[in-house]
Amino acid sequence: MKFKKVKLLSRLLGLLGRQQDERALLLDILRENQSRGVIELDSLVMIEGVFQIAEMRVRDIMVPRSHVVVIQENQSIEQMLSVIASSGHSRFPVVDESLDEILGILLAKDLANYYDMSNRRNFELKDILRPAVFVPESKRLNVLLKDFRASRNHMAIVVDEYSGVAGLITIEDVLEQIVGEIDDEHDAADTENIQRHGYKRFTLRGQTQIREFNEFFGAGFSNEQFDTIAGLILSELGHMPERGEEVTIGRYQFKIISSSSRRINNLQVILLSDSILPEDAE
Repeated sequence: MKFKKVKLLSRLLGLLGRQQDERALLLDILRENQSRGVIELDSLVMIEGVFQIAEMRVRDIMVPRSHVVVIQENQSIEQMLSVIASSGHSRFPVVDESLDEILGILLAKDLANYYDMSNRRNFELKDILRPAVFVPESKRLNVLLKDFRASRNHMAIVVDEYSGVAGLITIEDVLEQIVGEIDDEHDAADTENIQRHGYKRFTLRGQTQIREFNEFFGAGFSNEQFDTIAGLILSELGHMPERGEEVTIGRYQFKIISSSSRRINNLQVILLSDSILPEDAE
């Protein structure tokens, strides 16, 4: 009996190996055809993304616990609306005292009826809460995507092996692994690559050209090896960074605001020491 189990396992591993070889061969053929102009680059990137999510798990792309924006059960409607307006999100976990005590999910649109002061006397948060969906960190993204489609849910709470909340994930997070970054109506207002938010604090897109960065900040980064700030960051770190990760290069401190398994989307930049912008020196 033990010999039969080992033999079966060997056969399964052999099948898996052949599948991986066939997948790699297919991707090589597609890449060759893209280089010859048979298929577009965007199409190739999406096909690669489809293959990739079959190998990725929820923990690889989830929004970590420390970055989850929540609504407190005891907040007033005004406070809830303030959180919604400042975050730009459309769905929020509602918690009691801690993130491990999730009561449900609040959709921003469900508060629309309570903008009118006369309706607030009858407001009960529990009446508009949606049930929360929980998924393990180890769940594969392709399976999660199927579940999202079947249940019509757009958000799931991620739990670790001890049933604690590890973060959350949305259907948009999964789709971005296939089609790239998806800008929503909240992102659409940010049309410039570099935006100022204080005397020495800025945000910028990962795809900002190094030349544009140098002109804006009066910096001297070389663009011989990399064209973008994202490329510079990746070279400095040596790995794909997670949300919240920081790195200092010269007189600039970079913090990852959003990223996926394949790209750096947005960063925060803080000028260190006595650095000033060229325009501030005038």
